[in-house]
Amino acid sequence: MSQEPTTYSLFLFLFLSHGVSSYTVPNSRQDLHPLLQNMAEEIIDGSYLNALLDLIQFQSSHVWTDDLSHRVLAYLNSRNVAFTIPSLQAAVENHLEQRLHQPQKLLEDLRKTDAQQFRTAMKCLLEDKKDSLDLKDIIIDLGEIRERALQSPGVNRSLFLITLERCFQMLNSLECVEILGKVLRGSSGSFLQPDITERLPRDLREDAFKNLSAVFKDLYDKTSAHSQRALYSWMTGILQTSSNATDDSASWVSAEHLWVLGRYMVHLSFEEITKISPIEIGLFISYDNATKQLDTVYDITPELAQAFLERISSSNFNMRNTSTIHRQGHELWALEPFPKMLGLLVCFYNDLELLDATVAQVLLYQMIKCSHLRGFQAGVQKLKAELLDIAMENQTLNETLGSLSDAVVGLTYSQLESLSPEAVHGAISTLNQVSGWAKSQVIILSAKYLAHEKVLSFYNVSQMGALLAGVSTQAFCSMKREDISQVLRSAVSQYVSNLSPAQQQGILSKMVQAEDTAPGIVEIQGTFFKEVSLFDLRRQPGFNSTVLKDKELGRSQALFLYELLLKTTRRPEELLSAGQLVKGVTCSHIDAMSTDFFLAHFQDFQNNFALLSPYQVNCLAWKYWEVSRLSMPPFLLAALPARYLASVPASQCVPFLISLGKSWLDSLVLDSHKKTSVLRKVQQCLDNSIADEYTVDIMGNLLCHLPAAIIDRGISPRAWATALHGLRDCPDLNPEQKAAVRLKLLGQYGLPQHWTAETTKDLGPFLVLFSGDELSSIATKFPEILLQAASKMARTLPPKEFLWAVFQSVRNSSDKIPSSDPMPGCHGVVAPSSDDIFKLAEAACWALEDLRCMEEDTFIRTVELLGAVQGFSRPQLMTLKEKAIQVWDMPSYWREHHIVSLGRIALALNESELEQLDLSSIDTVASLSWQTEWTPGQ
Repeated sequence: MSQEPTTYSLFLFLFLSHGVSSYTVPNSRQDLHPLLQNMAEEIIDGSYLNALLDLIQFQSSHVWTDDLSHRVLAYLNSRNVAFTIPSLQAAVENHLEQRLHQPQKLLEDLRKTDAQQFRTAMKCLLEDKKDSLDLKDIIIDLGEIRERALQSPGVNRSLFLITLERCFQMLNSLECVEILGKVLRGSSGSFLQPDITERLPRDLREDAFKNLSAVFKDLYDKTSAHSQRALYSWMTGILQTSSNATDDSASWVSAEHLWVLGRYMVHLSFEEITKISPIEIGLFISYDNATKQLDTVYDITPELAQAFLERISSSNFNMRNTSTIHRQGHELWALEPFPKMLGLLVCFYNDLELLDATVAQVLLYQMIKCSHLRGFQAGVQKLKAELLDIAMENQTLNETLGSLSDAVVGLTYSQLESLSPEAVHGAISTLNQVSGWAKSQVIILSAKYLAHEKVLSFYNVSQMGALLAGVSTQAFCSMKREDISQVLRSAVSQYVSNLSPAQQQGILSKMVQAEDTAPGIVEIQGTFFKEVSLFDLRRQPGFNSTVLKDKELGRSQALFLYELLLKTTRRPEELLSAGQLVKGVTCSHIDAMSTDFFLAHFQDFQNNFALLSPYQVNCLAWKYWEVSRLSMPPFLLAALPARYLASVPASQCVPFLISLGKSWLDSLVLDSHKKTSVLRKVQQCLDNSIADEYTVDIMGNLLCHLPAAIIDRGISPRAWATALHGLRDCPDLNPEQKAAVRLKLLGQYGLPQHWTAETTKDLGPFLVLFSGDELSSIATKFPEILLQAASKMARTLPPKEFLWAVFQSVRNSSDKIPSSDPMPGCHGVVAPSSDDIFKLAEAACWALEDLRCMEEDTFIRTVELLGAVQGFSRPQLMTLKEKAIQVWDMPSYWREHHIVSLGRIALALNESELEQLDLSSIDTVASLSWQTEWTPGQ
């Protein structure tokens, strides 16, 4: 039996004498405190949880003595209870372990507690300190009990449900809200199903209501769209009750209500927003934390944002004044620059008529945060471009560069090349903080900046920030080693991971070129350290477990360093917790560990499980099996031959599933036959069905490996909502699983044409399972939701039918205006726009004619996006190559930033065209080497 539950049974020994295996006293009752008498009765009945709660309550106001131990024993014996210590210890450990693995029974136990016991249990949950009960020679670690309970799958759910059922009737509502917050924040968000609002109290005190609303706001991103709508209805139901509105024409929404709603304010209807009093919206916008709240409305729509902006403009605020004064009664409140106060509403600001350059520049600065919006980025880019034009009125780009914020990423190559080195140098504090640069843009800007600096040194490189990726490999090689060393120690080192392998090797060559490598290599941080060769590691003195904690290691590096340090360290256990050094532990190292050392430090391996190879896990499993198979973590059995799975009895199925569900099976077991055996055991433990949400909690990551038959027929209706929440995060369901999920969704929600916006949002990751015809109604009704779902799949290649539905959706919502001055053969063709290309990403299903008729300016602005599309065919790439030649002339005239920007389009260059390229820069060659589809001739 595992040693961990021992803490839970310690309270049983409070009445045991030292070294005595059984105890007998005269058959007479002695005076005993009612709480201890009740505790003894519960021990007799096997209600060990209740007995522990009585003990905690007693201990809170009494000092434990040896005499009390004797009195409890006397009482037990007076009831003719015969026991031995070992059997009673085993019974208690087994009982409490079962409650961890069968949280439904824990829920039943908590329902049976009396009022005082329940209060004691809730108070224990509230405590954050590492408290304990001191019973003379016995210490009960309540902190460990609480921590282990909250980390056990399903226990959180039971605590959540019992808190809703009983807490608000027995404890202070503020305490109950605190408990709910603690339990919910430790959950995946699946507890908050739409029907949970039916159990939420509606008569809370104001302060408790605000605190509980704050919990729901914190969990907003973990909550499904249906649940968000349900929680919004619960919150507004209470807020409307407290409203002073007397008729439908008056709004119930006050400044205070907006503050309480927080991110849920985006669920207000357009009509409700338009009725908000100008006084109330003005008061809200003047709150100290209103900006912080408006900075988090990531999922607001343009329509609702415009409604809020209209209401704000109807108040006493001057939305054009960059430093607004708000009048409230007879008081004047000086405020921060007004655009900052708009939060993410600034992303939809559209009152551009007569806007001056100063306000446009302030708006652009505030729009940096717009990248956090969920969707609508094409509209944001369009607004930035319009503001950019206004901000530059009557001024040159050189003069305004430093005041354009991150809108500068919209500048074309020709605009960037027109900049003077002095202008780039003067604006470097803005340019170095901008995210979203294309590689070709940073090449141009870096060259401009360094042209002003003349000599590459630590000082000027440290100013470059995000532009560091534009420094050439040759330039890094020309730097002094001392300067490179300072760069790696400075704040700009965070950008080193963005460099190409060629650039990193350029830096590395400077760090190791001298015979004395100290202290160079030790200073290399993060992923960059993986580039250091074993030869150079051997030359480097000064390695220890501390300096390796923040470095990413290759397996060969980890092996070399582990063996090196193992020879010199006096504390070998420190090596197991030293960052990624655990990657270097071999089977021989594991075999050489003593039993005590292995068991004492196995947790270090478990904490770094994601770093271990399946081979290492297999070695750990054999070691554990040999030295302590009874306490072996069950998931390790999956790493042993299949026959060892038979050693898992039915009584141990739950801990086996929990343990296995916390790891990723694909990284634990590589052999497909072995994986089949493991999954067969899992199905046996489940009895081929998932009965309730507790079983889903226990399954963890194993949910992703459920056979299609269980998904289709074995998941009960009660468990399905929680299971669906888990299936959303499965990275790679097989075709049979996907088909089963699709059928299940159609059975529950019907055809997509009948779905609501909330359903479509919640099923976003599963939209790829439906046919083009089924998705057509989604594309018509909810085009932005479909586009957001596609954007979350940016690193994958979704099915063609899904991409075509996204493409059609964007094309149907675009302006279908043919060019007024079309190219020959393009009359009447609606060519791709920059906005469309920006929205579509991988869904760029353009016909060859569309690509051929693309305007030159559109190609220049979007070439890197087009070059990143993985789904383009050879003919499409050939058409885009011809467009590049049309815009930039023959390949012999192309410069480095042209070639780098092509991406996959470069694959269409024939051998003659490739021979024309200027490949004198190693960085140009490196950019081409990223492509993997070259023909032998190319």
